[in-house]
Amino acid sequence: MPTYKAPLRDIRFVMNELLDFPGHYNSLPNGEDAVEVTDAILEEGAKFAENVLTPLNQTGDQQGCTLNDGVVTIPEGFKEAYQQYVEGGWPSISQNTEYGGQGLPHSLGMVLNEMICSANLSWGMYPGLSHGAMSALEHHGTEELKQTYLTKLIEGTWTGTMCLTEPHCGTDLGLIKTRAVPDDNNGYKVTGTKIFISAGDHEISENIVHLVLAKLPDAPEGSKGISLFVVPKFLPDASGEAGERNGVVCGSLEHKMGIHGNSTCVMNFDDATGYLVGQPNKGLAAMFTMMNAARIGVGIQGQGLIEVSYQNALAYARDRLQMRALSGTKAPEKAADPIIVHPDVRRMLLTQKAFSEGGRALILYTAQLVDKVEKGAEDSKQDADDILGLLTPIVKAFLTEVGFESTNEGVQVFGGHGFIQEWGMEQFVRDSRITLLYEGTTGIQALDLLGRKILMNQGEHLRKFTKQIHKYCQAASQQESMHEFISPLSELNKEWGDLTMKIGMAAMKNREEVGAASVDYLMYSGYVTLAYLWAQMAEIAQKKLAEGTSEQAFYQAKLDTARFYFQRLLPRTKTHAATMLSGADTLLAMDEAAFGLAFEV
Repeated sequence: MPTYKAPLRDIRFVMNELLDFPGHYNSLPNGEDAVEVTDAILEEGAKFAENVLTPLNQTGDQQGCTLNDGVVTIPEGFKEAYQQYVEGGWPSISQNTEYGGQGLPHSLGMVLNEMICSANLSWGMYPGLSHGAMSALEHHGTEELKQTYLTKLIEGTWTGTMCLTEPHCGTDLGLIKTRAVPDDNNGYKVTGTKIFISAGDHEISENIVHLVLAKLPDAPEGSKGISLFVVPKFLPDASGEAGERNGVVCGSLEHKMGIHGNSTCVMNFDDATGYLVGQPNKGLAAMFTMMNAARIGVGIQGQGLIEVSYQNALAYARDRLQMRALSGTKAPEKAADPIIVHPDVRRMLLTQKAFSEGGRALILYTAQLVDKVEKGAEDSKQDADDILGLLTPIVKAFLTEVGFESTNEGVQVFGGHGFIQEWGMEQFVRDSRITLLYEGTTGIQALDLLGRKILMNQGEHLRKFTKQIHKYCQAASQQESMHEFISPLSELNKEWGDLTMKIGMAAMKNREEVGAASVDYLMYSGYVTLAYLWAQMAEIAQKKLAEGTSEQAFYQAKLDTARFYFQRLLPRTKTHAATMLSGADTLLAMDEAAFGLAFEV
């Protein structure tokens, strides 16, 4: 059975040494409270993830979920773990005190989320989907909806879902067929079918609050006609508790490649009572409030799976004996050397380590931006929001792409044993695969980044970020020891802007150039962003080693990993740059009919 140990030392390194979270929290309203409780949250969150969730991960995968006589049954132990989660006050950490939350910064909840995703991704999706629902209600719901539904979601007795996708449409939500007709009680009757609904039905909580996209009878065509509705599984009674069953049922469970422990449902709404969130036909704004929170959450899932796969691959590599090192025997007392001595095994482990620790830095940097947007000073909110918008598709798509790569490397370290279920490594691969798909595929994130977040504002948001990198490079270049990091980072930072301009110019002649370049552009952006963070981590490590420290091994490992990243992973940008500039012709020149000629008689 796989194991998991929360990487608290590295989390503290990123929070305290790289990003100065104490200073960040003290700049926020009531931030001193966050400083005081951070260590307790880290320690208790680690215990919950390690001792409660990790033992349920593999059994949850094997048991899966079942649907019998309209009742969804989830894996053993999941409901009890959720009760512990609620009793610990975890759902309310970052939520508004006005509705029962603790009012702590969102970043603290995101730190906990990484541990949960590493320990048990399927379980984590039950409370995790509630965050998008809470965000939409807080920003767009009426006071009555907040008092009725948000308070219950925050205390954790009710959970939430996001019901967007339908059988005939996923990304193009303007095509949805679900309808909402006004009733006589200031509500609506919602009818339609939604698919791929994570945590769509279960008995882990007393009620499930579905956030459903639907169209009103007089709605305009396309995405301009989307509205958002609250549709609870049980209608609240006069006292606000779960009462009469609503007209929403689970029609079937999806049979999936991974995340077996989560109930992914087809949800049927049949004249179900719902209530409008926000303004009629303005559901797109509320939807993006949910989606942006969810996209960062999925990026955390990718990074969390890298970490747990790495931990188990490392333990196996230290224990498994195979052959002798090419340079000579390393363990003469043993029949063979541990495979960790072999360069290619080191390559795989270092790839996982570099992406996990770099991804953690990116997530927590993004978490700071979320805090600033939600609670920061007014004069800094806009810049934080602009950079957050730029980084959100990178967090989601880049970290899940390298997450899938890294969990595959974890299987490879195990060799044939990695393919065997009992070791648990193949589950990480299967679980990670969905992260590249839901909440917007890599291709959709890439179009969002290049088309919407960059070209539509003439690169303004990108320039804010690259200017930040440029200033760092200028300052750090004064240190000779940093040249190995600053020189390539500075060149790539400049090239990032040049590539953007070239693609933008090409797109003025042919808009297909954006779609042709977008995925390589996103991956390039991800590698440069991580390089910016790894350079800073290398600088800290160098200073600690120069000063003298009792943790020399930790900082030397950090510096060694930074060098591996810059010399072994960052060069991938060259391929991405060449590919994105190759143009759309190679993708679009072939006639559509020619794709099938090889197997036609």
